Amino acid sequence: MYGNMGKMMKQVQKMQEEMLKMQGELQQRSLEASSGGGMVRVIVNGRREIESIAIDPAAIDPSDPEILQDMLVAAVNEALRKVDEMTEREMKKITGGLGLPPGLL
Repeated sequence: MYGNMGKMMKQVQKMQEEMLKMQGELQQRSLEASSGGGMVRVIVNGRREIESIAIDPAAIDPSDPEILQDMLVAAVNEALRKVDEMTEREMKKITGGLGLPPGLL
């Protein structure tokens, strides 16, 4: 009985090590999202930090700043969603699809 527990603990430790390694690798990746037909582009890294925002000058309408604001929000939210999906997908490769509680990754 204790032999199985020791084996399981080693497997859990190995999975934790792999997860930490993968998290480090994911943090180095960058993802791009856009909105407004590509008029606003946002690049976010795996740490969920915005690396850059590019705005096509045609998207700037001084008489209607809300449109640009909406495009920025949409692009940022899409980029963050992509980071979350990438992280979940890569971690499932390590955990074998174990339904780990939110925030454990």
